[in-house]
Amino acid sequence: MFGSLVLFCLVLCLLSLLLRTRRTKNFPPGPMAVPLFGNLLEFNAQNPIPDLNRLARRYGNVYSLLFGSKKVVILNGYQALKEALVTKAADFSGRPDDLMIIDAVQRKVDTMGVVLAPYSPQWRDHRRFGLSTLRNFGLGKKSMEDRILREIQRVEKILEEGIGSVVNPQELFHNLASNVISQVVFGSEYDHNHNFIKMSIAGIRESAKIVNGPWAMIYDTIPGMRYLPLPFRKAFTNSKNIEVRVMEMVFEHKKTKIKDKPRDLMDCYLDEMEKVSSFSENQLSSFAQDLHFAGTDTTSNTLLYGILCLMTHPHIQERGQQEIDLMLKGREEASYEDRHEMPYMQAVIHEIQRISNTVPLSVLHATTKDTELMGYSIPKGTIIVPNMASVLSEEGQWKFPHEFNPENFLNDKGEFVKPEAFVPFSIGPRVCLGEGLARMELFLVFVTLLRRFQFIWPKNAGEPDFRPVFGITLSPQPFNLEVRFREERERA
Repeated sequence: MFGSLVLFCLVLCLLSLLLRTRRTKNFPPGPMAVPLFGNLLEFNAQNPIPDLNRLARRYGNVYSLLFGSKKVVILNGYQALKEALVTKAADFSGRPDDLMIIDAVQRKVDTMGVVLAPYSPQWRDHRRFGLSTLRNFGLGKKSMEDRILREIQRVEKILEEGIGSVVNPQELFHNLASNVISQVVFGSEYDHNHNFIKMSIAGIRESAKIVNGPWAMIYDTIPGMRYLPLPFRKAFTNSKNIEVRVMEMVFEHKKTKIKDKPRDLMDCYLDEMEKVSSFSENQLSSFAQDLHFAGTDTTSNTLLYGILCLMTHPHIQERGQQEIDLMLKGREEASYEDRHEMPYMQAVIHEIQRISNTVPLSVLHATTKDTELMGYSIPKGTIIVPNMASVLSEEGQWKFPHEFNPENFLNDKGEFVKPEAFVPFSIGPRVCLGEGLARMELFLVFVTLLRRFQFIWPKNAGEPDFRPVFGITLSPQPFNLEVRFREERERA
């Protein structure tokens, strides 16, 4: 009798799991899913992008998967992304819940910051505040340039000390990017050996890999595994440590700020709290962490990919340096305005962003209501994955979609042009809040460093490894570089 009851329960569970893996009428097609795991076994957890592209060739630019019992729709190609994220932006600009990335940051719905926040009036208030504050603190003006150039000088000194030896650039560029955004958000410049810099950089780099890696897939798919002492717990610890330090900064700012005389974004936010009911100290902490994470990891990884590409394409590095020399001549420093007179360097930097593809799956979206996309019916709450990688290498959108070539951004006259399919910052209402700062930072860093230094792939380093390290962001495999003063090369 007991055995029959157990068998009956097992059959009911199996039927329940099978029903969860069925696609509803007119839902996007996709591969057959297995109970419990869904389609997770289809993918190489170390880098699922090739598998996503393979499935797009089979099922089309809009197809579906199951992550456990969660329904997921993958968007491939510029047309699908534009229809969802621009034309029907209100329907596709939500954020999913009950995922590891949400639990890792340990935030409540009303303190989700700006990146992970639901598509709501509170999110719009914070986005509007972020854009206006970045603009008021000098975005596009000399004050922001000075902050960035001052940080580049630190990097130049470290590179000078490395002349004649090999240099590991990973920590160097992460520190650079972290310090630039820290000045804007926290009003602080840190020595590269400062405890906060070392703790936050280590936490950001480690968590970025965990949250989009195989352990996160297990966490999201099998709820029963969430309470076990598995490696994903490290992301929770990192997040807590950073949150504690950022909240300390919030309290420090409350004590020392002068009303209507803001020193940084935190001061601006504290002033705004008196006017806007949806603003709070906990929300400020989340907002500041979002900006610091996004402003550090994406920019630093783009810089790393850029140096790797320039070392392995020395003719492109040299042609860029020739343009820099011609346009700057005897001037000591570059200005962001110089980009208008440097079409080739503009093309090089944009091509670095395209090929590095540092946020390949954007941040996951979710539908805010029942809707349609390219003829398919998408229920409310469906997870949406914009495959940015598919757009940045899409056939027909680029002259050289699968190789590093600045000609992708130059017309027949050698003028800089930016195709619509250039979407490294995403598109629509959820486009990256720090796009303007990132563009300025990348231009000033590459132009300043290439003006003084030549970057060379070390002779005994073997072949360059272009396989990415997959996470929330893509980063290159760790590598070293050889750096020389350009004068030494010219005398050789």
